[in-house]
Amino acid sequence: MQFPVELAWGPVRLPVHLLCETLAYTLGYRLYVYLRARTADRIGDAGRQWIFVGAAAGALLGSRLLGLLEHPALLLHPPGGWLYYATNKTIVGGFLGGLVGVELVKKRLRITASSGDLMVFPLLLGLGIGRVGCFLSGLEDGTYGTATALPWGINFGDGVARHPTNLYEILFLGALALLLGALERSRRLPNGRRFELFLAGYLLFRLLVEFIKPTAALPGLGLTAIQWACVAGLGYYIWLWWSRGPRPANAALEVH
Repeated sequence: MQFPVELAWGPVRLPVHLLCETLAYTLGYRLYVYLRARTADRIGDAGRQWIFVGAAAGALLGSRLLGLLEHPALLLHPPGGWLYYATNKTIVGGFLGGLVGVELVKKRLRITASSGDLMVFPLLLGLGIGRVGCFLSGLEDGTYGTATALPWGINFGDGVARHPTNLYEILFLGALALLLGALERSRRLPNGRRFELFLAGYLLFRLLVEFIKPTAALPGLGLTAIQWACVAGLGYYIWLWWSRGPRPANAALEVH
């Protein structure tokens, strides 16, 4: 296979990454609509709309901010000029920024029901499809792994066998989807727990997989900006679960 992979129609070339990103948004949204139509919703249309606004605003800001912090040395001398500040983004920053945006909106509207549980499987689907596009983009996407001597190392075009970290993530997302599905079939999860387990699991995966990516650690801090963001997100969930204390055995459980 030659990277990056493109679809060609005569002189027109379409990057597969763009196609996968479009499919990720489209199919993820369609799955969300399908699940919402079959699930009792205690939030309502107006509340959902404001939550989406908060999520989008927070995700945009968080994604851009963390993306810029990944390479602090480039902040004063951005490659490509000012567009660098608008195009650099990260999924982890988007998730954490979106989480903050949603919680602020819910606090303002006094919404206590989970708003994220319905989004888990659409997000898993969208992330998986998106990572297929990242993999097929090869070195251009910047999400490849470090060199490896393992037999499944992949040459993305520079003559170096590398960890296919995008494929690792796709496998992880599939395993996480199966785990969450099994948990819901075996026992009903508390309100909001599905999203918490999803995001905490994803943050833990990203914290670990970043060790086999070529991104340099922040000077003097030992970890990359994404890893520190993952540590902060995991710390939040550990505090959240600890502060709730043990759950009564007869407590009512809900799925949303």
